[in-house]
Amino acid sequence: MKLLKFLRPYWFWALLTPLSMIGEVIADLAQPKLMSRLVNEGVLAADQQLILSIGLRMLLIVFLGGLAGTSCSVFASLASQNFACDLRKEVFRSAMSLSFQQTDQFTTGSLITRLTNDITQMQHFVEQCLRMFVRSGMMFLGGIVMMLSLHSKFGLMLLGALPIQILLMGLILKKANPLYAKVQKRLDKLNNVMQENVNGARMVKAFVQEERETERFNQANEQLTETNLKVAYIVARLSPLLSIIMNLSVVALIYLGGLEVMAGKMQIGTIMAAITYNTQVLHSVMMVSMMFQSIARGRASAKRLTEVLNTTPAIEGGTLRADSLGEITFENVSFHYPGFEGREVLKNISLTIKKGENLAILGATGAGKSSFIHLITRFYDATEGRLLINGRPVAEYDLHSLRERVAVVLQKSELFSGSVADNIRWGNPDATDEQIIRAAKIAQAHEFISKMPEGYETMIAEKGASLSGGQKQRLSIARALVRKPELLILDDSTSALDLATEGKLRAAIQKEMEGTTLITIAQRIASVKECDRIAVLEDGGLAAIGDHETLLRESAVYRDIDQSQTKEGGIQNG
Repeated sequence: MKLLKFLRPYWFWALLTPLSMIGEVIADLAQPKLMSRLVNEGVLAADQQLILSIGLRMLLIVFLGGLAGTSCSVFASLASQNFACDLRKEVFRSAMSLSFQQTDQFTTGSLITRLTNDITQMQHFVEQCLRMFVRSGMMFLGGIVMMLSLHSKFGLMLLGALPIQILLMGLILKKANPLYAKVQKRLDKLNNVMQENVNGARMVKAFVQEERETERFNQANEQLTETNLKVAYIVARLSPLLSIIMNLSVVALIYLGGLEVMAGKMQIGTIMAAITYNTQVLHSVMMVSMMFQSIARGRASAKRLTEVLNTTPAIEGGTLRADSLGEITFENVSFHYPGFEGREVLKNISLTIKKGENLAILGATGAGKSSFIHLITRFYDATEGRLLINGRPVAEYDLHSLRERVAVVLQKSELFSGSVADNIRWGNPDATDEQIIRAAKIAQAHEFISKMPEGYETMIAEKGASLSGGQKQRLSIARALVRKPELLILDDSTSALDLATEGKLRAAIQKEMEGTTLITIAQRIASVKECDRIAVLEDGGLAAIGDHETLLRESAVYRDIDQSQTKEGGIQNG
């Protein structure tokens, strides 16, 4: 498998595992032969000296075999755990490089399942192969050789039992193997439902939809349980059937061996050794069946992981380093989301944003405002036209160097587990305490942070549940400001602030972040009327652009929005 390349750095442990297992198997194969001598030559002949000698040798072999087995387990764990660790890192890196559209295609729940359950299945697969493949193979062949060395007639027992065991194993695994991939898909669905309800817990409670969502979760859970049980029912038949065949062969051995002993053609110790070897050989077939189950699970998981690793990011950067961000130019740009051809979100946009300009984007819901800024950061690429930065196509720039000069505060404030300071410093890991406080002051967050029990070291609940919407927005803005961006984008990220606080915030940004290009997406004219220019989007097109006074005179769309947000229009803004 392609994924086994992640095992290559740990070849030393991977090599020591089967070598150690060889030692354990040799010890197991040597014991019945010694036991046969112990009974035939020691017990039956009442030779105390021989009994002691062989007994001590058997104890020594048991000790050495146990030591080899323990070493094998340790080496297998070192190889498989490190393999899984490296694979997990690579899959996570690949998942993080995916574009928004690709993440949506995989679904978040599926990516979580692949990073956890699927990689765990691959880890078990590697560990089983390193240990069981050598053990079952050596035990199978070694047991047959040792059994035939006792007496050629014992081969008849194996000749009757082995084909039946192998046939049963093939039939049952043929039914079970396709279901393992189905189990992983059911697990994806369960994780998706779980994630949606954990993230949207407040909405579920607000709309009193607990029963409906519980039913949806129960349905996904029952489907997963049903598939797991179906696999379990099929596989559960295998072990008892193989055991029955193995025990029947033991009974046959005892019966035929007993006849040979009574006829004086064979000794009791030889029969005992033959029974042990027979059990080892047939038990090795059972181990092979377990290995095939592990291989089937591993193949299903490997396919899912390879899908992520082989997915080329839809958005790939160029080689040009963005040393600074100057003018941003849209030339006849149109855009539609992947899979929605013919439903353009932006239509023929032509616009130049100057360095240091304070530009606002205004428009009704669905006008294409967020899509506009997603093109600048290359979360998506324009489907028609050109987007230029410093006169060069945005696709020519290295993504990392481009995005590290941009700070985006999205509509939904995302906070992480940790302290207030940790969340602000997330925007710039090298930021000092002074820089964090400065960013918080500009974002109008310093006052409420100072009132917290431990100030900037106060721990934030998961997803910022302990904070109000306005507090979360101001922390998100502080996180962007501490980055010292050349381009700051506020995507409707002040909607939870009152107009007075928002006014102070904008004045502070203008004063403290001089030279930074600011793009603000907003619903309220009162929030953006002081901007240098306001671009009005309507149905994805650029309806008008200018300052507040100009637009009031020349744009009917802008006047309608303004009137709807004033007392004259019947709605009081703020």
